[in-house]
Amino acid sequence: MIDLGYESFTATPHVMEDMWRNDKATISKGYEVLRQALDAEGITNQVSMAAEYLVDGNFTRLLDEKKELLTIQDDKVLIEISFIEPPRNLKEIIFEMLIQGYHPVFAHPERYNYYYKRLAELKAIRDSGCIFQSNILSFSGYYGPAAMQCAEWMADKGMVDLLGSDLHHERHLEALRQLKLTKALSKVMDNMAYPNNSVDAVL
Repeated sequence: MIDLGYESFTATPHVMEDMWRNDKATISKGYEVLRQALDAEGITNQVSMAAEYLVDGNFTRLLDEKKELLTIQDDKVLIEISFIEPPRNLKEIIFEMLIQGYHPVFAHPERYNYYYKRLAELKAIRDSGCIFQSNILSFSGYYGPAAMQCAEWMADKGMVDLLGSDLHHERHLEALRQLKLTKALSKVMDNMAYPNNSVDAVL
């Protein structure tokens, strides 16, 4: 990633009730291991820790109990939703996050295929107070033509506020190496509403 020109990073491991039962303690432990490995390699680039929270029962409990959430920057909290169906209480969750002083960042909205024929709902979610973060590879067609088309539509509407790598494995890294600057991606980078000085990577 450094060879590709990235300078600082925010690692956002998943927090999922049924799969990745992470919390601040487990993520902090993993982050310390990562820091030691970076130091051993002589890598001095800034690497921060945060999380990518699935909006599920666990996340609802965290909000109900007013637990501290890990932020990607300032008050910004990265959230995602199920790829199978959207949560019925998504707008209520967003509202509660705002009430508690968090600014929700909606991860890869272009990848939820149930919104492809309900694009107005995507706009309503953003209008409810969300920042939208798209995967940079969505603009290359990596996740398929439908996701790319949705990303391009959001870019045209000025709805992409942040870009993330969503880096999980070597295949993602190789795709980033081959990434071409498309018209839509160029527009996002030119008109980004919030400075994107870091990129999220799930390690």
